Amino acid sequence: MSEQQAQHEQHADARSLRVAVDGGELVATLWRPDASGTPVVAIHGITANHRSFAHVADRLSAPVLAMDLRGRGSSRALPGPYGLEQHAEDVAAAIAAAGFDRAIVVGHSMGAYVAVRLAAAHPELVEALVLIDGGVPLRPAADDVSPEDVLGPAIERLRRTFPSAEAYRDFWRQHPAFGPYWNAAIEEYVDYDLVDVDGALRPSATPDAVIANLVELDGRGGYAEALQALRVPMRLLRSPRGLFDETPGLYDDEWLATWTSRLPELAVRDVEHTNHYTILLGRGADAVLDAVSLVATGAGPAASVAAAHREGR
Repeated sequence: MSEQQAQHEQHADARSLRVAVDGGELVATLWRPDASGTPVVAIHGITANHRSFAHVADRLSAPVLAMDLRGRGSSRALPGPYGLEQHAEDVAAAIAAAGFDRAIVVGHSMGAYVAVRLAAAHPELVEALVLIDGGVPLRPAADDVSPEDVLGPAIERLRRTFPSAEAYRDFWRQHPAFGPYWNAAIEEYVDYDLVDVDGALRPSATPDAVIANLVELDGRGGYAEALQALRVPMRLLRSPRGLFDETPGLYDDEWLATWTSRLPELAVRDVEHTNHYTILLGRGADAVLDAVSLVATGAGPAASVAAAHREGR
């Protein structure tokens, strides 16, 4: 772990965990391990790292566990396979290492898909799901569209080197979804993301891991069926703006309506004035905290589902 990354472990009442998984160790942070309340497990997005949840974790009163998925952050060196089901098994191992019995699982972007796979494979671990602008299958891409076409700028960034942390900050300050909304949470997340690889500073996510996961997000491989079979309370927070602050966001009204009709357990909240990133790293953080509180207390439209789930009905 770099000196910059070590500095990020100075958040109050937080400690680092190293979790044995297939191929090596998964790196995680556990906040308030001795706190009361239903634990929260936080899963980051496709090119992200677990520090995207640091500012939310600091504001929760319950124990919070967030990890770098394999191929990202300080878990960068973990080998494939990088599929959603492998990520779910890694998260299950981290939950066991943290000593949690059941948890509210919060996933952002691709992390929401991992959360769904976790709930399908290990329903005994999941009290409820909070899906942040993800988890619902994306519209399938055209046959002639490659992963590089969809995430071209992100893949290009992952293959670059940067001369300094300040240069990497400058890169992100020019990004349309980050720059206009720059804050301390974004800066911490960006600083942690830059790692030394063979003497060069690079973004932590590996292109192979990102591409492997991108192709899974349209519901293939049994994902759509697994999602529809879940009987766990779910809340989806949707941003109206996308990865480059454009409209519409990932889920247009017509596509989302198709899926809400199939998922009676899913409660949807639109988080206005956010994009795909600031829904977590900006003004949308309050909505994330509200969603966690609602599922923790059994309030809102998912209350009866939560009660039935706990009783095993």
